[in-house]
Amino acid sequence: MILKEAIEQLKSGLDGVVEPQEAQAMIRIICEDVFNYDQVDVALRQESELPDFAPQRLVEIISRLRRHEPLQYIVGHARFHGHQFKVTPAVLIPRPETEQLVDLIIDENPCSDLRVLDMGTGSGCIAISLARALKFAQVDALDVSRDALAVARDNAAELKVKVRFFESDMLSPQPAAHYDIIVSNPPYICWSERESMERNVKDYEPGQALFVPDNDPLLFYKAIAHYASESLERGGRLYLEINQRFGNEVKRLLQDNGMDEVRIIEDSYGKVRFAAAVRS
Repeated sequence: MILKEAIEQLKSGLDGVVEPQEAQAMIRIICEDVFNYDQVDVALRQESELPDFAPQRLVEIISRLRRHEPLQYIVGHARFHGHQFKVTPAVLIPRPETEQLVDLIIDENPCSDLRVLDMGTGSGCIAISLARALKFAQVDALDVSRDALAVARDNAAELKVKVRFFESDMLSPQPAAHYDIIVSNPPYICWSERESMERNVKDYEPGQALFVPDNDPLLFYKAIAHYASESLERGGRLYLEINQRFGNEVKRLLQDNGMDEVRIIEDSYGKVRFAAAVRS
């Protein structure tokens, strides 16, 4: 099998499954991450012979994609903030919007030796990115899932950064410590929103990292805000990714827990996505 034939097989297999633009992006990732052909190679080496495993691997990939399994789980990793992170079905797939949250924290916190806590770390993408970018930061990260923590530790080791990981529930978080920055991308999608979501998300990504009860949509924010009110240093900063439906409610919650300078921030698509605040 040559590269040109593999690309045509992928195009045919993805036809009607995803939009053409998304199919092109998937094909680019498969060529690079599975067959080690970057965009230049794809343009110049269409007649190149692929390894013997290529036909069987293509059939497997196409079959899984047609069942709407996320490509990141199929290839085993996702790109985030300029680096490659291992992902498995135990963790959420890092989103570009969350990169904006990381950038916001980096831009607003130029000081060195900051103490940082990432609550609900999943793959560790936020904690590890901050550990790489902030000057001499001490970064802690917690998650309730042992499987997720195993993935996060692998990512920290692969990217050669020091992060202290803790098994702890965000609803009763440990360790008890003092921090300059607390960040979290907690579960915030109501169960009633599930049916309107894409199958690749609702059928494959871990539900405990996505969903909250309809009758208590701020469940995790309440716990985080209370913890931040006690654990943030005065003048310390809290950063959250939020459900766009509940921006005003999150703002009031943070204010009620002693936070000042509360901001509700839109992402690059113009959607309410983040909250930031300072402990008074």
